[in-house]
Amino acid sequence: MRAVGYTRVSLEEQAREGVSLAAQAEKVAAYATITDLELVEVIEDPGFTGKNLKRPGLQRVLELVRRGEVGAVVVLKLDRLSRRTIDTLSLIEEFDRLGIQFHSIRERVDTSTAIGRFFLTIVAAFAQMEREAIGERTRDALRHLKKNGRAYSRPVYGYVRRGDRIVPKPEEQKIIELMLRLREAGQSYGAIATELTDRGVPSKRGGRWNPATVRNIIIRRQQEQEKSA
Repeated sequence: MRAVGYTRVSLEEQAREGVSLAAQAEKVAAYATITDLELVEVIEDPGFTGKNLKRPGLQRVLELVRRGEVGAVVVLKLDRLSRRTIDTLSLIEEFDRLGIQFHSIRERVDTSTAIGRFFLTIVAAFAQMEREAIGERTRDALRHLKKNGRAYSRPVYGYVRRGDRIVPKPEEQKIIELMLRLREAGQSYGAIATELTDRGVPSKRGGRWNPATVRNIIIRRQQEQEKSA
């Protein structure tokens, strides 16, 4: 059966380096191999939140599904598809109506079976409940820190913590400007990552630059410029 894989990472997740598009794609490919699925494509949504369905990559997946070009959709985790139970179940309902199997590797969900569809409903509901509970605790903690005038976010590339404040880091700001110039000159994210590495420019944690990291830094700066425009 022909299958399409889907991966997603938000800007916040990429900034924390807690999720890797490459790792997701690798696991999706391995799963397809052991389950005899013909993986025709892995579509990604870098820098997009899972709180809504307005993502170019996800829309591409739905396009393939609706045209009948694939018979299965594979994700690493349920929340890669959506972080909202109602959206997840709506998508699964459409997949089911079209005869499309849905596989979530981490939760071991396979909607080709009745028990798999039932388990999906339970897992999605509990996952949203857990995220909302965590969100409530996090918001309470952040409100407390903000009320007391303290910095509470982890500095992303281009910024550094100074006491309780997060301020621009001049040397990293210059590198971001270099990235923008190279991108405007037509270089790919991979080419920019290679050039930075070859120049000996240190990444946030040292080591080689990753194209996804370069992409997210550039997108973040462009969003900052749009907000200030």
